[in-house]
Amino acid sequence: MSSSKYIFVTGGVTSSLGKGIISASLAKLLQARGYSVTIQKFDPYINVDPGTLNPYEHGECYVTDDGAETDLDLGHYERFLNVPTSQDNNVTTGRIYFKVISEERQGKFLGKTVQVVPHITDEIKKNFKALGQTGKFDIIITEIGGCVGDIEALPFIEAVRQFKWEMGDRNVIVIHLTLVPYLKSAGELKTKPTQHSVRNLSESGIQPDILVCRTEFHLSQDIRKKIALFSNLQQNCVIESIDAETIYDVPLLMKKEKLDIRVLQKLNLEEKQEPNLDTWKEFLGKLKNPTSEINIALIGKYVELKDAYKSIAEAFIHAGAVNECKVNIEWIQSEKLLENVYETIANYDGILVAPGFGERGFEGKINAVKIAREHKIPFFGICLGMQCAVVEFARNVLFLPEAASTEMNPSTPDPVIDMMEEQKKITQKGGTMRLGAFPCQIDENSKSAKAYQSTLISERHRHRYEFNSNYKEKYTQAGMIPVGINPETGLVEIVEIQEHPWFVGVQFHPELKSTVLNPHPLFVGFVRAALEFSKLKN
Repeated sequence: MSSSKYIFVTGGVTSSLGKGIISASLAKLLQARGYSVTIQKFDPYINVDPGTLNPYEHGECYVTDDGAETDLDLGHYERFLNVPTSQDNNVTTGRIYFKVISEERQGKFLGKTVQVVPHITDEIKKNFKALGQTGKFDIIITEIGGCVGDIEALPFIEAVRQFKWEMGDRNVIVIHLTLVPYLKSAGELKTKPTQHSVRNLSESGIQPDILVCRTEFHLSQDIRKKIALFSNLQQNCVIESIDAETIYDVPLLMKKEKLDIRVLQKLNLEEKQEPNLDTWKEFLGKLKNPTSEINIALIGKYVELKDAYKSIAEAFIHAGAVNECKVNIEWIQSEKLLENVYETIANYDGILVAPGFGERGFEGKINAVKIAREHKIPFFGICLGMQCAVVEFARNVLFLPEAASTEMNPSTPDPVIDMMEEQKKITQKGGTMRLGAFPCQIDENSKSAKAYQSTLISERHRHRYEFNSNYKEKYTQAGMIPVGINPETGLVEIVEIQEHPWFVGVQFHPELKSTVLNPHPLFVGFVRAALEFSKLKN
């Protein structure tokens, strides 16, 4: 049996209360006390993974080193813990049912009727344990997606009930995140939604061990006492989670509330050392007290939903803190950049063309690249953003006016971006792209090598189309240099324009590896270049 301890984080009243941030903050505190911790997310939707979901549906699709397409909360886990996650850190209802149905087809259940209980719940519990059985972690935190009471979440909640009963109270605890809303007309905080949420959880057979209450205003002792009494909890197990200036404040707020101490007491674990959060506090100090400010234009097709570019936004926060600079992001819809492009974006200190799929907004992104290239504005292109840079250069420098990506124009005479050869025979969409971490050899004289302080790196990918190597010599001769090459396949991973102050396009997703303790070097370099450009303008 695994010696790991298990913490389940459930939510009630409403979604988007911040279960992922609370989970990551608690994990950070426990890690700082000397425990090895990981976090996993169980999502109740029937998609096998979020890889085929439109960003408008579920925000960013986060990719791990081992190629798993996962929920964006795994990004928070990695950014807080500075520890990579994996395929086992994100499980969906679809993945559970797919596994059980596949086993039924193989005859594993010996003719029995396959049911939610015990077959589905057994498979869920097996996945609860997967990370614990690696022997790497003292504590496994499991976030259950959605709200208690959601019909989709019922098998997960039942599995948690069974798991806690089987493993024992000293090995498993449940933290329930709920909302204590403030009614302006009444001038008071209301506890009734929390009471109903706890009752709903109790009706499922689970008594929460700790309540974390999201609130706009501080909870009085009377309110805490009332909630504790109704929830069969000690008053010190009612934790206040007040709205914070930044998500990176939450670990310190939870430390002040002694959430980590309550958890260790419940799990019968020693407190070990006092958490050392000096580096974290130093980061927050730089974040909140910048000495300069820059404005970055982020060009994308999903800008109405900021979560579609969550990791990019967070990477700018990390890189801004390193440079003691506040990074203001202006979210610009690429479809609107078909006219008046110069007037729209020329005054920014840097231009980032974001990743994405499909034809919508493609020409607007190319127009943005042209302005950045011609006017020497620091430019950073990620995945499709890099491909747009390659197409723009072909059209306007190599004089190939019909150059395109075959994703947008399959019959282009100059497919400077083309589908990877191994992708051409693939028909299924889910989990079939070039996914996960791959090595890249960088030219030692490039801006990228200077930023990384290394000529051999590993970065995460999620794409089907690549730079067409048949055009590599033409680009090199004209001044767009393929400075990053996959040493195993020869695929082009990074392009730069050398005489430009900062023009870098990357096929991979550097934003996915940026953390508080290790801000991504390309974002740090881009912010520094934008800061220098800003000073030159003024």
